[in-house]
Amino acid sequence: MSEKNSPKTGSSTATTLRVVRYIVWAAIAVLVVAVGAISFMAWQGGGSSLQASTIGGPFSVVDQKGERVTEADLEGHPSMIFFGFTFCPDVCPTTLYETTQWMKQLGPDADKLKVYFVTVDPERDTPEQMAAYLGAFDPRIVGLTGTRAEIDQMLKAYRVYSRKVPLDDGDYTMDHTASIYLLDRDARLTGTVDYKETQETALAKIRRLIAG
Repeated sequence: MSEKNSPKTGSSTATTLRVVRYIVWAAIAVLVVAVGAISFMAWQGGGSSLQASTIGGPFSVVDQKGERVTEADLEGHPSMIFFGFTFCPDVCPTTLYETTQWMKQLGPDADKLKVYFVTVDPERDTPEQMAAYLGAFDPRIVGLTGTRAEIDQMLKAYRVYSRKVPLDDGDYTMDHTASIYLLDRDARLTGTVDYKETQETALAKIRRLIAG
């Protein structure tokens, strides 16, 4: 029997083909993951015009003074929008404190920027509660709340993740999107500042936003 037709050679060929298939499958898997990661990072960094166009829409809520705020109030100036809640144990107070520090660093340019803190927990975050809570941060930060239906409409428009999480003591907390949305003078999403992003990176993004 020749080497060409030997069982050993056939087994070796089959093994080689299996290895090739595994390599091809692995390469495809890596490519899929890479494409997904690039798409996600692009959205986080500003996203394509198609992705940005899906963020935003009509809403009607109230600020901590009880005055009505709609999507029209986002036009004519750059804006930062952060979604959270006043009973948040860490992410929200940390982000609002960092925002306060960024506004100090911006100096007079901070007055060109509107900053909004939108609750995902309107049942507890009344205008009075929002006013008391925001008293610990920069006074230019505007708190937004409303009925459950009004807030849900805004969360849907901005594609914000939010979920009530029951606690063992019968109370609850909220899971929610932790990024700050950056909107230009036409109320279009231009990027985000991610939770715990370095001060240098965050300020660079915000300065670009203000500069237009």
